[in-house]
Amino acid sequence: MFAHEFMRNALIAGSFVGLACGLVGYFVVVRAQVFAGDALSHVAFTGALAAAVFGLNILAGLFAATILGGIVMGILGDKARADDVTIGSLFAWTLGLGVLFLTIFTTQDSAGNGTAGVRVLFGSIFGLSSADVRTAVVLAVLASAVVLAIARPLLFASLDAAVAAAQGVPVRALGLGFLALLGLVAAQATQAVGALLLLGLLAAPAGAAHRLTVNPYRGLGLSAFFSVGSIWIGLTLSYVFPTLPPSSMIISAAVGSYVLALGVSWCLRHWVGPGRPDRFRRHRSPPARGRGARASEGCAPRASSQSPH
Repeated sequence: MFAHEFMRNALIAGSFVGLACGLVGYFVVVRAQVFAGDALSHVAFTGALAAAVFGLNILAGLFAATILGGIVMGILGDKARADDVTIGSLFAWTLGLGVLFLTIFTTQDSAGNGTAGVRVLFGSIFGLSSADVRTAVVLAVLASAVVLAIARPLLFASLDAAVAAAQGVPVRALGLGFLALLGLVAAQATQAVGALLLLGLLAAPAGAAHRLTVNPYRGLGLSAFFSVGSIWIGLTLSYVFPTLPPSSMIISAAVGSYVLALGVSWCLRHWVGPGRPDRFRRHRSPPARGRGARASEGCAPRASSQSPH
């Protein structure tokens, strides 16, 4: 598998894109902005179609649309946290524009543009060139570094914005910056899994991490691990079974990690945690607390009030 250049390019670019998606996706789940990620996937498609219609670089239109879309959602939302009404309005508007550009797009006699549009919808990770790989690596490293740099104040602002603002944390600036960063990562992930499946790579690994730990830094690591692992598993399956599209296999692996984490967390909660069945609990007497300590429950009857003991 590693002897093929297209596989090496896909694995290298996919690993860094998965890293960025895992880190950003963790905060997407914390901030309850999964719907925003879904909206940006449609913004990505509309931006790519608009660039194709006007004869511009499709990748440039893709990045410009998603980053601008994230900033617009932050500006229109309360405290730079886009609410459902804002996201839904932008969602509907971009879908309307997408239909318009798609109509113009399909009437043009351009097979090259048609192929590019399909790649935006379903991803083209096996068709990445060396230049595309370098761009993906640089942007993914930049996005990951920014997320890690702002992780602590962003977590504070995500959990309690009012207290964070009172402590001097720039809540609004962090919110706008994070949505712009989400747009950048969404555009990057579109090359790997396509606009239609983008949300799965952002939400599923992060959701799996949230199911397994409440520690934010451990959760960031697990989310990145699941996301990168989904890329590798999906690409390997697609290589072994050439009829399976890589984007579908990547998302299937990501969703599988969430289902697995869901099962593990359920088992830990019911069989190891406080809610485990009684037959797995240790029946032992509590330690004595002095002369007047009560006898262990179920081992001896309670002494009467007149008993000298």
